[in-house]
Amino acid sequence: MFNIPVIVYILIGIVVAIGVGIGAFSLGIAYRKRIAEAQIGSAEEKAHTIIDDAIKAAEAERREMMLESKEENIRAKNEIEQEVRERRNELQHLERRLIQKEETLDRRGLSFEKKEETLVSKEKRVEELRVEIESIQTSQLEELERIAGLTSDEAKAQLLSNIEDEVKHESAMLIKEIEETAKIEADKKAKEILTNAIQKCAVDHVVDTTVSVVPLPNDEMKGRIIGREGRNIRTLETLTGIDLIIDDTPEAVILSGFDPIRREVARIALEKLIVDGRIHPARIEEMVEKARKEVETLIREEGEAATFETGVHGVHSELIRLLGKMKFRTSYGQNVLRHSIEVSNLCGLMAAELGLDVRLAKRAGLLHDIGKSVDYEMEGSHVSIGATLCRRYGESDLVINAVEAHHGDVDPESLIAVLVQAADTISAARPGARRESLETYIQRLQNLEEIADSFEGVEKSFAIQAGRELRIMVIPDQIDDANLLHLARDVSKRIENDLEYPGQIKVNIIRETRAIEYAK
Repeated sequence: MFNIPVIVYILIGIVVAIGVGIGAFSLGIAYRKRIAEAQIGSAEEKAHTIIDDAIKAAEAERREMMLESKEENIRAKNEIEQEVRERRNELQHLERRLIQKEETLDRRGLSFEKKEETLVSKEKRVEELRVEIESIQTSQLEELERIAGLTSDEAKAQLLSNIEDEVKHESAMLIKEIEETAKIEADKKAKEILTNAIQKCAVDHVVDTTVSVVPLPNDEMKGRIIGREGRNIRTLETLTGIDLIIDDTPEAVILSGFDPIRREVARIALEKLIVDGRIHPARIEEMVEKARKEVETLIREEGEAATFETGVHGVHSELIRLLGKMKFRTSYGQNVLRHSIEVSNLCGLMAAELGLDVRLAKRAGLLHDIGKSVDYEMEGSHVSIGATLCRRYGESDLVINAVEAHHGDVDPESLIAVLVQAADTISAARPGARRESLETYIQRLQNLEEIADSFEGVEKSFAIQAGRELRIMVIPDQIDDANLLHLARDVSKRIENDLEYPGQIKVNIIRETRAIEYAK
């Protein structure tokens, strides 16, 4: 059984506690309301106070700004009035200056009017004098025409003609002087360039021969070379195409032949046979074949060495082989490969002096005589053959023209072609470079003089400078100045067609008129 009075007490206590809590809560709310109302009243008072203070401060600021604005207006007004006074003074000053200038202009106007009157009177006087002078000139001109027997137009024409002749003469003299000066300077510069090129390209090779000498260990070897009934020497001569001269020369055999390559093959083969000691037809045939292979290798090496020495690269392999063959080719006793290398170096040196393409000049110089390597195998001159070879193996048009023009067969189309001509002449004319027998030399000089004497109007002719210049004296009554060039051209063409000669020949024609009188 539950204890009912305890529960009642508990419930009563809870009710009482709730009532007390509600009352306390209501009291708290009332208290907070009164505090809030008090705070709101205080805030409203502060707000009214702040607004009143702000209104007072704004009023004070407004009054202060109005005062400052009035002061600023007063200052601006004073400044404007000051500027107006200054402008008024300046305008008054300008007005006074304008008045003064106007008075000055009035005075000058009066002065100009007086001067104009004076000028008008002077013009009238000048016009009167002009009329008088014209009258005097007319009368004097009529008198001069009467005395001279010429009209004024005729006198003017004669005077102009005299002046024209004088100007033509002076201009001709001036042109001649300029041309002579230019020729002197050009000759001086050309000689300087050529001299420097020759000095820098000093060479020591001289004339090559057409025979080779093979030394023997003893004279008994001569009999072994000849063989039984001459079969060994016949076999060697047949296989090589070279003549073996075995004479009284002690311990030596002479190989003679026009083809230097064959001669070189024979020399190498004979030297191998002498070293080997076994000399019979079969062995000779074997050694000749080995010698040919060695010579072919040597040809290739010589061609590559020539391109390396001159610095010419990118040459076709067949042209390199042909360059190597020139090692065994001579022209007037001069080795053609060494001559081509010398011409290449000379062209490079002169091209450098003139600011041209050095590599192209060297290339043209090296290949200019390439036709001589096969000219005894093909039809035509070495010039045409060389041009054909260069064209076949992809050389440039400039190089081809230099090859064609180096003996004057065609006109040079570039300065490099002219340099090749000059370098070829320098190399051929170098002392010791070429050999020519005395009889051939004398005959060539006689032929030159005979060609010159065959032309009408030639009085005398002299082949000078070792046949490199033909000096011709003409009869002045038969050959005038205008025909000198034609005669020189005809003589040079006849020489080119009828003679063979190294380098070039200068044809120099002299016409001289003399007047002789005696004072008694």
